Amino acid sequence: MMAGAAEDSRALFGVAVRAALEAWPALQIAVENGFGGVHSQEKAEWLGGAVEEYFFRNADLELDEVEDFLGELMTNEFDTVVEDGSLPQVSQQLQTMFHHFQRGDRAALKEMASLITQRKCKVTATALTTARETDEDDDANSVEEMEVAATNDGAATDGVCPQPGPDSQTIKEEEIVEDGWTIVRRRK
Repeated sequence: MMAGAAEDSRALFGVAVRAALEAWPALQIAVENGFGGVHSQEKAEWLGGAVEEYFFRNADLELDEVEDFLGELMTNEFDTVVEDGSLPQVSQQLQTMFHHFQRGDRAALKEMASLITQRKCKVTATALTTARETDEDDDANSVEEMEVAATNDGAATDGVCPQPGPDSQTIKEEEIVEDGWTIVRRRK
């Protein structure tokens, strides 16, 4: 590969990585709700470069290594434990993009980035607090629910982003007092 083509491919890989991360609902929610603090948006932008660099420094990554890296970044930078099943999917997308980059298959890389961008959903989460018992002042007995709605701003999705409706997905958040962690589970 010539130097100019290699730089173009590397830049294209960076664009594809950022597209995948920007389309990731777990990261969208973390940024939108400021889970990473006041600089959540800057952290999300930094995350793209960190993931890109991780692939370049570790050319023969296994899927579980990519998952672990992304999970660790989400935990450390956004105080978010991703348990919605999206971590393996995003990791697989990133790994596939890197394989396209390694083979010099710019067309496949560009197509994959374009497809992800077209299917990108806008995810919003609103917290609803209800009391389990009559004592509403006791935080240990409260349940916080997050109503998650996904919209795609008019792009064709092939069922990737269901429109919010009466059966929209609800995530329950239960606070665990003894160790300070918050567990987020998907309600079926």
